[in-house]
Amino acid sequence: MTHTITTIAILGVLMTLPVNAASQTLESKSISAAKVTWDASTALRQLKDGDKLENQLVGLSRDQVLKRKSAKKQMINNSQKSASRIYQSFSIYQGYAQLIEDYDQDGFFQTFSVTFDADVYSYDHINSAKVYAELYLSKNGGDWIHYYTTEDFVIIGEDDNDEYEVYTTLNQGYIPEYYDVLIDLYEVGYPDIVATYSANDTNDLYALPLESTDYDPDYADVVYESESHGHGGSIYALLALLVTISLIKIRR
Repeated sequence: MTHTITTIAILGVLMTLPVNAASQTLESKSISAAKVTWDASTALRQLKDGDKLENQLVGLSRDQVLKRKSAKKQMINNSQKSASRIYQSFSIYQGYAQLIEDYDQDGFFQTFSVTFDADVYSYDHINSAKVYAELYLSKNGGDWIHYYTTEDFVIIGEDDNDEYEVYTTLNQGYIPEYYDVLIDLYEVGYPDIVATYSANDTNDLYALPLESTDYDPDYADVVYESESHGHGGSIYALLALLVTISLIKIRR
C-alpha cells in the first residue's frame, strides 16, 4: 500500500480596513537629519524606536499651513527682513524618494524616505543659512496635505554634503494609492517660502505607491513542504496557520 500525502498551508490575514479612510486623522511618524550623520539602518531603528509620532501641522492643507505662518508674529521687523533677503537667494538643487518597507508585498509601501539638497547663494560673503522644510503628500494629484516639519538645519553654499533626509512611516489614514511629494523650504525666522521642489520638478517624487500601516499587515511568509514515501509516509511542518487545507490521496 502506498500513501501519498500532500499538505498545502495557506497563511491568511484577517484584517478589517477602515470604511472611510479619508474621514480619519492622517498620521505619520517621521525623523530627519543631515544625510551624512546616519545610514539607512540607523535611521530605520530610530524611526521604530522614536517617540515623534506626529507634529502640530500634520493633516493640514498647504493653504492652511501658509495662512498659519503668515498670521504668526515674527521675531524680526520688515526692514531687517528686506535687508537680509537682498543678499541671499535659495534653491533646492534636487530631491528624490526611496521606497523602503512593504510588509504584505502588495507593491504599496508604508515606509519611505525623501532626500533633498538645498543651496544658498550669497552676495555678501555669508555662505550659509539656517533653514527648515515642510513636507507634503498629494494623493493622485489632489490637495497637498502636510505630513512633516523638519528640524532647523544649516546649508552651506552649493555644497552637496548638506543633503537632508527624512524617513517616514505612515501610521493611519493613507489608503493604498499613488502619492506625489512636495518640499517647501523656509529660512528660519521668516514666514515666506524661499524655495520649493516637487513632483512637478522631478519624476523621483512622482506617484509613489504608498499606504499606511493599517493597510500593510506584517505576517510571515507562506511555507510549503511535501514528502512522499512508499510503504507509508509522513510530513512535518512547523507553521503558524490561520487556514490549513490538507489533501490526502491513498492508493492501494
